[in-house]
Amino acid sequence: MLRIRLAGEDALLHPSGTLYLSAHSTLLVADAHFGKAVSFRKLGVPVPRGTTSETIARLERAIADTSARRVVFLGDFLHSVRSHAAGTLGVLHDWRERHPELELTLVRGNHDDRAGDPPQSLHFDVVDEPLMLGPFALCHHPRPLPGTYVLAGHWHPCISVAGRAFERLRLPCFWMGDDSGQLPRQAVGILPAFGSFTGMHRIEPRAGDRIFPVAGEVVRALPPLPVP
Repeated sequence: MLRIRLAGEDALLHPSGTLYLSAHSTLLVADAHFGKAVSFRKLGVPVPRGTTSETIARLERAIADTSARRVVFLGDFLHSVRSHAAGTLGVLHDWRERHPELELTLVRGNHDDRAGDPPQSLHFDVVDEPLMLGPFALCHHPRPLPGTYVLAGHWHPCISVAGRAFERLRLPCFWMGDDSGQLPRQAVGILPAFGSFTGMHRIEPRAGDRIFPVAGEVVRALPPLPVP
C-alpha cells in the first residue's frame, strides 16, 4: 500500500484499487459492477465466469490488509437488473455472512439507478451523493463541490505507460486532483474501477494532479505535472 496525504488526512492506496481513510476506518470501493459478466452472458455474449468470486476475493484482501470497519461503495455496485442472478447474489450473501460486523454503505451511481438497490438481506445503508465524511464528499460522479475534497469513481481511469521496444501498457490509476493551497477546498479524486470485468478510460491529467498507477501488487507515484 502507498500512504499519501489527502485533504489534510492520511489515505492508503491499496493495489486492489481501493482507498482506505484511516481516520475513519473506512475503505472506499468504486465501480464494483457485480454481475456484469452474467449480464453479458444473458445477452448471449460469451464472457468468463467466476468474476464475482474473483472480485470478492480482492475485496476480502483489502479489508484484511486495512482492518477496515466500514466499506463505502462509490456507486455502481450492481451492473444491471440482470445482475440479480441467483449465482451472483449467492456469492454476495456468503461474503456478507462472513462479515456481519462490517458497516456497508452504497452511494448510488448511474448503474444503481437501473440495477436497483442491493437486496435488503445484504444490510446496506443506501444513500444519494454526496455522503459527507470529514473533509471528503463521497460521490459516484466526479464533479467538484465547494468546500470539500470529492472522492468518486465513474470514469474507470487509466494511464498509458511506455516500455521498451515501443511497448505501451494501460494501467488503472488513482487520479487525485491538486488541493494544495486551496481554501476553501474544491478538488476531485477518482478511484480506479474495482470490478474484475470492467473497462478503463485513459485520462488527461491537469497541472498539479497526482497520478498513482497500479501495476500488479504495487501502487506507484508518478511525478506531478508542474503548475505554471
